Order: sequence, then C-alpha cells, then structure tokens
Amino acid sequence: MDIDALVGRINELARKHKAEGLSEEEAEERTRLREIYLGNVRRNFRQQLDSIEWTDEEQGGGKLH
Repeated sequence: MDIDALVGRINELARKHKAEGLSEEEAEERTRLREIYLGNVRRNFRQQLDSIEWTDEEQGGGKLH
C-alpha cells in the first residue's frame, strides 16, 4: 500500500470513528495502519539523520551540511 492510500484509509477510518464508531475489525485495521505509517515516518527520519554530516571549520564550532 502506498503512503497516499495508507493515509487516505487512516483518515477514512478516523472520520467514520467520529461519525458513527468503528467495528472491532475496523479498530484493529486502524491500529495496524497507524503502526505501518509510524514505521515509515521513523525509517524516513532515521535516513535523514544518517545522511547528516558534521564538518569542522577552522574558525571553531561545527556546521551541519
């Protein structure tokens, strides 16, 4: 499932939850989809952190690139 479809389904379940409530199966699906989404966010954030390079400048202090 691509990220747009994932977020769309999470939002659809959120709207239904507010309007009329969710069945047990839908609540489980929502929990599962949220975990998948958070896993993607964590993975992407980790990749961004791993790509940061610190460099030293002669004038002192470090600088992010």
